[in-house]
Amino acid sequence: MKTTNKKISVFLTLSWCLFAHAQGTLKEYKKANAVDSLFKNKVINTPKEFHWIGNDYVWYSNNLQKGKEFLLVNTKQQKQSQAFDHTKLAQSLSKFSGKEVTAKDLPIENLEFDKMLEKLVFTTDTLKLSCNLQTYELTKVSGYKLPLNKNEYWGGNFDEFGNKPVGSPDSLHIAFIKNYNLYIQNKKTKAETQLSYDGSKGFYYSSYMQWSPDSKMIMAYKVRPGEEHKIYFVESSPADQFQPKLQNRDYLKPGDQLPFKSPQLFVVASKKHIPIATDLFPEQYELTEIEWKDDNSGLTFEYNQRGHQVYRVLDLNAATGNVKIIIEEKSPTFIDYSGKRFRYNSKKSNEIVWASERDGWNHLYLYDALTGKVKNQITKGNWPVREVIKVDEEKKQIYFTASGLDSNQDPYLLQLCRIDFSGKNFTRLTTENGNHKVTFSPDYKYYVDQYSRVDAPPITVLKSVDSQKTIVEMQKADISALEKTGWTAPEVFTAKGRDGKTDIWGMIVRPTTFDPNRKYPIIEYIYAGPHDSFVPKNFQPYYWAMSSLAELGFIVVQIDGMGTSNRSKAFQDVCWKNLKDAGFPDRKLWMKAAATKYPYMNIDKVGIHGTSAGGQNAGAALVFNSDFYDVAVSSCGCHDNRMDKMWWNEQWMGYPVGPEYEACSNTTHAAQVKGNLMLILGELDDNVDPSSTMQFANALIKANKNFELVTVPGMGHSAGGDFGERKRRDYFVQHLLGVIPPTWEEIYTK
Repeated sequence: MKTTNKKISVFLTLSWCLFAHAQGTLKEYKKANAVDSLFKNKVINTPKEFHWIGNDYVWYSNNLQKGKEFLLVNTKQQKQSQAFDHTKLAQSLSKFSGKEVTAKDLPIENLEFDKMLEKLVFTTDTLKLSCNLQTYELTKVSGYKLPLNKNEYWGGNFDEFGNKPVGSPDSLHIAFIKNYNLYIQNKKTKAETQLSYDGSKGFYYSSYMQWSPDSKMIMAYKVRPGEEHKIYFVESSPADQFQPKLQNRDYLKPGDQLPFKSPQLFVVASKKHIPIATDLFPEQYELTEIEWKDDNSGLTFEYNQRGHQVYRVLDLNAATGNVKIIIEEKSPTFIDYSGKRFRYNSKKSNEIVWASERDGWNHLYLYDALTGKVKNQITKGNWPVREVIKVDEEKKQIYFTASGLDSNQDPYLLQLCRIDFSGKNFTRLTTENGNHKVTFSPDYKYYVDQYSRVDAPPITVLKSVDSQKTIVEMQKADISALEKTGWTAPEVFTAKGRDGKTDIWGMIVRPTTFDPNRKYPIIEYIYAGPHDSFVPKNFQPYYWAMSSLAELGFIVVQIDGMGTSNRSKAFQDVCWKNLKDAGFPDRKLWMKAAATKYPYMNIDKVGIHGTSAGGQNAGAALVFNSDFYDVAVSSCGCHDNRMDKMWWNEQWMGYPVGPEYEACSNTTHAAQVKGNLMLILGELDDNVDPSSTMQFANALIKANKNFELVTVPGMGHSAGGDFGERKRRDYFVQHLLGVIPPTWEEIYTK
């Protein structure tokens, strides 16, 4: 028996090697390298943007097999036609520019029609032109400047002294800051009057003051500054000089001291200073939305408590300086202020529309703005409101998107709905099984509805708000050219999560050369940030993080496990002080279920890759989940949440910085790593501190762990660019397929 078993074992090993060596070949590398180009421009009739001309017309650019066309939909006549004579405009452009322009590929953008459809203004690559649509005569629009690409850094400290003097609504005075205090100046006499005397370098008045609408009072807040925290990195290979450059950024991290704001009121005529007690907003993460009421009676503002477990809308009485709570949210975990906060003040009815997850789902509530009492819950059910599109004060209606409305469909698919302030007359404006994106006419009588799924190409229609019925079929995508390349749609797959009840949703991408008789290692593309859900829902021919990898001989998957957003509050709460979890228990069960259904998925060979929070997740796969994952490629990961940006990490990991931060750290637990790990890092990453990856690498070295470290010169926050992509492909081919990759000269030389 032992001899027979050995023979069988040898046979199986040889068979596996033969199959393995049929994957990751030069041919498949060439296919992987070209698949984005192969799939490109193979789907037609998929317009992206829709532009209304008043309420009667909507125009859009439609992609064709060769070129594009501009179409116009008439809502009254319920018909579609070309927006203008393409041939005549091409002739005019050719004459004007001295270059041949074809009617099927007009090089124009940023179209603006007048309401009578008699004039069209547009831009080319360098000019802005006006076209008379009766004669097709072109005129250059003077003063046009090419827009500048501004890459502003997200984390810079706010400059409280950066505002210009603020004029009063009655135009009699200006308010400004001098010597850290508040002053006003009479615009006629130029006489200056000092209103505050308690400002200092360590607790100064901000230049962002606000006058009351009647100009009789000013709100100015004092600021006690927080601490400065910078990150540093060396730009090794700058383009403009030979020697490297030292760069730095302002970058607050969990636990750093934040500024403290203290609103103050001043009566202009009497110069009276009304101090404001800070009892209701003491431990500030931030104060926002400071705004005077129209009747001058006071101000409202929002208070986000440090740690994000208390959130308040506060009312400040201008006569007394007293502050009271209008709305208060409390949570034993976190309030998702960064993703689900919504407030709308209906001034006509003194009501507030407010979003809350207090019943376990993200829903809307109607508040009395004067008393702070809940008048009624507006939306209700085991599904979340995803986005408020419009609040119609006149009709007391709310347009919003929601997901999870249909028990037999993907719970992430967006549907458009409308409901009254009272919570009555709930109406679905979309019902088709797809992910819907809508564009309303200005009067909200019509809307363009485009919907698709990853396995269903887009359909674009014009609908009536009153009837919710299609009145013009605008476009239906044609994917016949794409299918001829061997492309097959991703599969939407579901399996039960860790609780045995909750459906976990994801998708499966197979190579164009898929053969069910082969064995395919599995690679998961992961991003498990709690701020959203991430598995694509719209139709796409090509998925950059998945499609090309699949061509090398893998089954590539993406999954939204517990701890991500857009389901119930309980579903997301799994992440609370527990980012290392990243939904891994659900992911493992999902892949096991898929492999049970599809035996060609090799559950014994599993890789994973991700970037940023996904980089942390990919690292955690081998730190905390090496029982399942074998190979990981982690790009610019926040491997210890104490090293990453404050706002994102305190939102999910809490404040103050407790032992949970260390418990979730890949760096602290680096000695637990098993499997093959590659770390990719951009040396100029100012989103996640590069030191996070370097400290993880240092801990791995100290733990005597073998791993790969790839640092890309001049690169910021990314998956590593083309170089990183090549390294990632080779690493998976080598360690999951057991194949020595072809040389780059063979693969990437044309």
